[in-house]
Amino acid sequence: MLVAHTLLLLIIGACAGILGAILGIGGGIILTPVLTMVLGLPIKYAIGASIVAVIATSSGSTVAYLKDDMLNLRVAMFLEIATTIGAIVGALLTGIAPKNIIYVLFGCLLLFAMINMIRKLRQHALQQQTVTADRYAEHLRLNGHYYDKATQQEVNYQVKNVPGGFMMMLGAGLASGLLGIGSGAFKVIAMDNIMHMPLKPSSATSNLMMGVTAAASATIYFLNGDIRPDIAAPIALGILCGAFLGTRVMQHLNSRLIRIIFIPILAYMGFQMVLKGCGVHF
Repeated sequence: MLVAHTLLLLIIGACAGILGAILGIGGGIILTPVLTMVLGLPIKYAIGASIVAVIATSSGSTVAYLKDDMLNLRVAMFLEIATTIGAIVGALLTGIAPKNIIYVLFGCLLLFAMINMIRKLRQHALQQQTVTADRYAEHLRLNGHYYDKATQQEVNYQVKNVPGGFMMMLGAGLASGLLGIGSGAFKVIAMDNIMHMPLKPSSATSNLMMGVTAAASATIYFLNGDIRPDIAAPIALGILCGAFLGTRVMQHLNSRLIRIIFIPILAYMGFQMVLKGCGVHF
């Protein structure tokens, strides 16, 4: 029974790592609903495991993205100031927020990520527009470039609206600390929609930032006894393998197809979490 349970956690972790690395949303946004609704774990242990999972996703994917020069280190380090502050504040608030509120908030975040993905399906034309870097991006040298293996082209890009992205990251960090996730949906939106970075470097940079944000709040969850090694360890191992595979797939895959498949999954889990938080059970 123990071996079967561990194997199941490994498989769940691998799937979460693949999807998290491809979409830049982290394994936590997938794991917490699965662990609570499918395996029946208390949400505090699910969130604790998700914190570890987010760090593992970030570690597994960042190595590959750094090697391929896909992520933007300057953007990541600058915006991480905001997310770290938000993550610490959010983690300190977890003992105050009622359990049903956490369920509703997490469900709303899933639905928010779903809406973001729907918007991404129609953003191809937007990404072709010329973006002029603002003075903050020029001063901080946030503009970058990457090689797109899908189109086999070198892409140079500019960054704009840096203050708006910074404020969005404060909210992303708060959500991460409060809900035990990497809040990658917020991070990708801040970079892709607000700062007008291309999708692939936004996703890659989000993966790096999620690990730093989660690490900022992981100690608090550990001291509260919310991280169980028998749950977190096999999930982390599965996620490391899945995240590395996901980085290889993402660079050659049409992200439109991935989002079309993933949107109904996010919708189902989001509504289920909201209903559970409201006391409606199936």
